[in-house]
Amino acid sequence: MHDQPTAAELIAAVRAFLADHARPALTGRAAFHARVAENALAIVERELTLGTDADAREKARLVKLLDAPDNTPLSGLNLQLSEAIRAGTHDERTPGLLAHLKQTTIDQVRVDQPTYSGLTAAIKSDQA
Repeated sequence: MHDQPTAAELIAAVRAFLADHARPALTGRAAFHARVAENALAIVERELTLGTDADAREKARLVKLLDAPDNTPLSGLNLQLSEAIRAGTHDERTPGLLAHLKQTTIDQVRVDQPTYSGLTAAIKSDQA
């Protein structure tokens, strides 16, 4: 059985190496690219740790919102929602649509840019 280290742990180790050893020894463009690599690895790490649960919650909301079968893939559900919005059968008056879109966006920002200042405000307004 292969269980250590996990993909997230490997990514964290490489990211720490870049931050603690490689980037401080670099200057200029190379240092900038090392920082970009650190940020990319951090996003992948968060995707691995947060993404599965966020996808499951998104899928559950879409199944309910679209009255779709549970076995419909998330990508198919998102396509159905896009088509329903485009066709005008779902809009801002559709119960649950705006809440779904907001929560999906919050979950994605948690992965992509968790220090974004608007994230805290969005989470607080969602809890109010």
